[in-house]
Amino acid sequence: MSRTRTALLASMALVAGATGTAFAVGPGGVGAAAVPCTVDYQVQNQWDTGFTASVTITNNSAAKSSWSLKWSYAGNQRITNGWNAKVTQSGADVTAANESYNAALATGGSVSFGFQGTYSGSNAIPATFTLDGVTCNVDSGGPTDPPDPTDPPGPGDRVDNPYSGAKVYVNPEWSAKAAAEPGGDRIADQPTGVWLDRIAAINGVNGGMGLRDHLDTALEQKGSDELVVQLVIYNLPGRDCAALASNGELGPTEIDRYKTEYIDPIAEILADPKYAGLRIVTTVEIDSLPNLVTNVTPRPTATPNCDTMKANGNYVKGVGYALNKLGDVPNVYNYVDAGHHGWLGWDDNFGASAQMFKQAATAEGATVNDVHGFIANTANYSALKEDHFKITDSVAGKSVRESKWVDWNRYVDELSYAQALRAELVRIGFDSGIGMLIDTSRNGWGGTARPTGPGATTSVDTYVDGGRYDRRIHLGNWCNQSGAGLGERPQAAPEPGIDAYVWMKPPGESDGASKPIDNDEGKGFDRMCDPTYTGNPRNNNNMSGALPDAPLSGHWFSAQFQQLMRNAYPPLP
Repeated sequence: MSRTRTALLASMALVAGATGTAFAVGPGGVGAAAVPCTVDYQVQNQWDTGFTASVTITNNSAAKSSWSLKWSYAGNQRITNGWNAKVTQSGADVTAANESYNAALATGGSVSFGFQGTYSGSNAIPATFTLDGVTCNVDSGGPTDPPDPTDPPGPGDRVDNPYSGAKVYVNPEWSAKAAAEPGGDRIADQPTGVWLDRIAAINGVNGGMGLRDHLDTALEQKGSDELVVQLVIYNLPGRDCAALASNGELGPTEIDRYKTEYIDPIAEILADPKYAGLRIVTTVEIDSLPNLVTNVTPRPTATPNCDTMKANGNYVKGVGYALNKLGDVPNVYNYVDAGHHGWLGWDDNFGASAQMFKQAATAEGATVNDVHGFIANTANYSALKEDHFKITDSVAGKSVRESKWVDWNRYVDELSYAQALRAELVRIGFDSGIGMLIDTSRNGWGGTARPTGPGATTSVDTYVDGGRYDRRIHLGNWCNQSGAGLGERPQAAPEPGIDAYVWMKPPGESDGASKPIDNDEGKGFDRMCDPTYTGNPRNNNNMSGALPDAPLSGHWFSAQFQQLMRNAYPPLP
């Protein structure tokens, strides 16, 4: 069953004639009253005891400077969380009122919000909605039942959240490496991403598994269940223009090779009917689009390589082409990489990055409908939740935003960033059903250094630094970070708007070599992977915080793997 979308149309004004007979008057007729509003209520995702839903209001009456939508449930539904509206409930009655940033609702304008709730028994869609006291009744067809989570998707259908009710593919190559490590059997059965980081990876590198091998193995793991396969699409021309350790094989102008030798063969394999029963999640091109916002002229962090990629447009073209081609495969779910809060959470970066994502999502024949969601913190270390300080806190007369660690960022952790970015992306035109993934493979920050409470209130810096879980020297440090630990284990629908926590970066695979290493993989040497490096403007000239003796990016790094297990949070058994 495809995503249920029930349009709840306001009733026409009923005009009583002299005989007392009521009749409907359509818009434009003599004495007609316009349909005052349209309400689109979608059950996005439903499981045994809970559900998420989104609501879109279209205002067909006079422009509003504020709004309030009300409805009542016939069952025992209880709303537990909401976003993009102030959602309150009293008994069966629910009120959703505007936030300050979406209060204005023009004639013909729309606004969307969402929420998570619980239920038992029936989860019927409400029969009646009122917008500022004006009734918006269900069409004569009545409400459509929400999707039954036990119904399998039909041919060509995508489910709202591919992770719900599904197992996730365990890469046997990674699993074998993990199990061979002392204590590694504790996590060797966890699902991780399969990285297609060069053309040769499609057929397998050095005798390793290729894409078809992974998909065939996934079918074996699937059995009669639903199963997600996670692929990382990662081979843009001029890849990672600001990070030499993860440079790729294609030069800045080789967009045609990217299309015909990389994306086209992947799309052809994924479209094989043999694999139609798999849910294939793609993480599309890590770190590429954010670079076109933050690391280009006139930014002080600009690099010539990033200026080149912005000028030639090949990042935007490549991502658009990938979304278009892969999005044509009915069982593929595209998630575009969206950096992390310590990169894009500042005012100058946040909105501009969202616009850049939309530009790419509408390039080369792609549309926003080719994007199922976005992924934050891929292969990074930003803490999922910071419990001991909030962005609204003030200490010693200074806001947390003024601390050296936060440095005027709008967000202190990945969950708040991902949820806010989702709302912004919906606001600028992405589907209201998009979901977020958060990579938690290396952001647990456990062990003996994990704070158990807030820092001292001597100053805003002692308060933040003493309480933060993220123990990096600086938010801009990204390579093989000392002290990091495994984060939350992969799980579906952990928070509102979040489709899953995932381990897209396989723990134990290096971010980059700590010294120059000759190789045929196109990977350079980045000083940010050198533990003796004293930094650059992107990390405010701090030490890199990198582990020593690291191999090339993607190669197995036993010392890092052991550290991640040792510092895992939640702790490993």
